[in-house]
Amino acid sequence: MSNFSVTFSTAGPARVLALTGDLDAHTAPEFDAALQSCLDAGDARLITDGSGLTYVSSAGLGVFMAYLEPARAAGGDLLIAALPERVFETFDLLGFPEVFRFAPTVEAAAELFAEPS
Repeated sequence: MSNFSVTFSTAGPARVLALTGDLDAHTAPEFDAALQSCLDAGDARLITDGSGLTYVSSAGLGVFMAYLEPARAAGGDLLIAALPERVFETFDLLGFPEVFRFAPTVEAAAELFAEPS
């Protein structure tokens, strides 16, 4: 039984996926399906709210990587917001800040979509 969940909301022009619990090999398929459903619905401006994440594994990070280019190719982006420091350290260690845009809050991430790129 997993403690992981994905809930959807919106912030400005973006679709927000709030992640809660452990994002690992067992729960990554749920996150993958959630991102795919957004793209299928035409939502390419995506923000992941990581404030509820307690852990992320390489499988979870792989899902982020898999959807970055499809989101950008569809005219959007995949932004990462509100990560707890301990979880951010994992992203940072693997060089994600070189590739992804991070924001301290979901609201700050939504503002990035309003700015001309």
